[in-house]
Amino acid sequence: MKTRIILFFIIGLCIYLIDIGLNPQEDPKEIYISDQEVLSLVSAWESQVGRKPNDDEISRIINNLIEEEILYREALLLGLDQEDRIIKRRLAQKISFLKQETLINKPSNKDLINYYNVNKNNYFVKPTYTFTHYFFSAENNSLVRSNNAFKEILAGSNNIEADPFFLGKNFIGKNIDEISRSFGKIFSLNFTKDITLNEWLGPFKSSFGHHIIKVNRTSSGYYPMITEVLNQVEIDLLAQKRDLAIKEYIATVKLEYKVYVNQNLEY
Repeated sequence: MKTRIILFFIIGLCIYLIDIGLNPQEDPKEIYISDQEVLSLVSAWESQVGRKPNDDEISRIINNLIEEEILYREALLLGLDQEDRIIKRRLAQKISFLKQETLINKPSNKDLINYYNVNKNNYFVKPTYTFTHYFFSAENNSLVRSNNAFKEILAGSNNIEADPFFLGKNFIGKNIDEISRSFGKIFSLNFTKDITLNEWLGPFKSSFGHHIIKVNRTSSGYYPMITEVLNQVEIDLLAQKRDLAIKEYIATVKLEYKVYVNQNLEY
């Protein structure tokens, strides 16, 4: 019996020593920088700066990597990664990116055409307007002044005293969304009505005061051919596939987890 116990002890010790030999514990104070890490950082630096780094710059790149690794390990030793929402979010984003990239294949032409036809409204090119305007500031009695100016224009006057507008006087090929961002939604609604070209109209109220406008040119909205927007269609389709891939991945691995939530928690 005693011999058997000693034999088991020797076998266990041998297994332990073999495990240590095959899987040595990494010293937290030893840092190994792989060639791939350095080459990846050098490549990223070159793409940003537009040239290869010199020796001093490469030294700084490697030194920054070493300092970052040291700070990372010290943070882990202090447990700073625990219960940190920002770190958890970043790690969740990283695994999402990894899963998205590994699960997506380049879409076929048939896939692109089908996606475009289903989502055609997303690629509709909105009508545009080219116009000029006189601006009357809300801080300087804009309604009265713009009405008086409009009467002067109808009477044939070209000497209109208006205020300078911070975005300028002339606007070329702007759609409703762009006009709304520049002048406000109330002002942009006037362009959805029947517009008489090359005639002064108004006054129209904006977020800044009142305007008298003259629309010189318009272009109708249209659905572009898929060849005109093919790159964007491919980007959008891949984005949709990535979102679907990560949702399917989460749904699969979620089955392996048990989640407990306090149902009586008051919010």
